[in-house]
Amino acid sequence: MKYKKSKVIARIALLLFLFAAFAADSYSQQRWWKRSRAQEPPKEFTTLQDAGGYNLEIIFEPGRRHNHPLMAFWIEDTSGVYIQSLYVAQSIAEGYFRHGDASSGRWEPGPLRRPAALPYWGHKRGVKAPDGYYLPTQENPMPDAVTGPTPKAAFILHTTTRHKEPRVFNILMEINQSWDWNQHWHNNKFPDDEHYKTSSQPALVYSVTVDLDNLQEEYIMRPVGHSHWSGKTGELFEDLSTITTALDITREIKVIVK
Repeated sequence: MKYKKSKVIARIALLLFLFAAFAADSYSQQRWWKRSRAQEPPKEFTTLQDAGGYNLEIIFEPGRRHNHPLMAFWIEDTSGVYIQSLYVAQSIAEGYFRHGDASSGRWEPGPLRRPAALPYWGHKRGVKAPDGYYLPTQENPMPDAVTGPTPKAAFILHTTTRHKEPRVFNILMEINQSWDWNQHWHNNKFPDDEHYKTSSQPALVYSVTVDLDNLQEEYIMRPVGHSHWSGKTGELFEDLSTITTALDITREIKVIVK
């Protein structure tokens, strides 16, 4: 009996050792992946080249919770009226996702509606599709000049405003990452709302005001609220007390006016 008991203890000790070794190795790999990603130079891309207005440089540094989020950048006047989009993630802009069709039993590219992804931008843009969502469709997509794949890590967006007025305007970004549940936004919060479940913590909205007559060397975008959790409205909810890891999707977003 004592022999069997000691044998069981030895097996448990071995399992614990293997688990600890695996966890340490996994942690080490995660740290290496984060370091290697941080060392990569930012991806640079351009939208609205030579559009006729002011040249903008948007520098995006990912945070520790960054994992392929969807995003859009746009301009409004100081009263909140939408002026133009600067960049929109290609899948949203075209209504077609790389993992959009599961009818075959596995995810394939196909059309998909994601109203909870970037609802604040969608409602601001104000173009309502036949299905009632404020989203571009395959039949009526965003222009190629403002779209592009979502960068996997840090990036620099070179873009241009279409006009030189107004002289004071707001630059906004909306960003959303699926499956980032927390204790406030969990799977059972709205069990009958399928669109909420594709968003988890709601999309965050960042903003900064640019005054061309009092130009600064750079501008830092700050979070100003979150969108509706399933995209039913274009409301902005300024209370961020229930938002946790979603605030770590980004580390810093800088805007430079050229």
